[in-house]
Amino acid sequence: MKHILYPLFLIPILLHGQIFSENNSRNISFHGKKITDNNIQSFQENKIDFLKNNKDDIKIEGKILSTCPMKGCWMRLNVEKDTILVRFKNYGFFVPKNGSVGKSAVINGKISVDTLSVAQLRHYAEDAGKSNLEISQINEPEITLSFLADGVIIKN
Repeated sequence: MKHILYPLFLIPILLHGQIFSENNSRNISFHGKKITDNNIQSFQENKIDFLKNNKDDIKIEGKILSTCPMKGCWMRLNVEKDTILVRFKNYGFFVPKNGSVGKSAVINGKISVDTLSVAQLRHYAEDAGKSNLEISQINEPEITLSFLADGVIIKN
């Protein structure tokens, strides 16, 4: 009789664990290489070192300001006091096109200072749904912080 009761006792425990893990997976989405949210570095404290040693991977966290509404092929991230344009290594993955603005994201990869050409800026503006008038007013390149991510975590 004892042997029959043990499985009955374990079923609710096992189901609780399964339900908990399913709820957890809804709160976090992974894109690209699966990374963890451990060892996140402070961008402001390390900014100069990060930019000098831009061949090393870094892991930082910020708030999503926007994503490419056409494909999810880029996002703008507010990291402490800076806005960073995040693109994805080899266009090997994308992030959700909708519903990510305001959420926290952890990104892993390489940071650099880039000059975005007028053509690139117009392309991004077009992807973002800007009007033809707004796009035509883009006449100068822009210097920006760029991040080439190999992995992204979006936290709901």
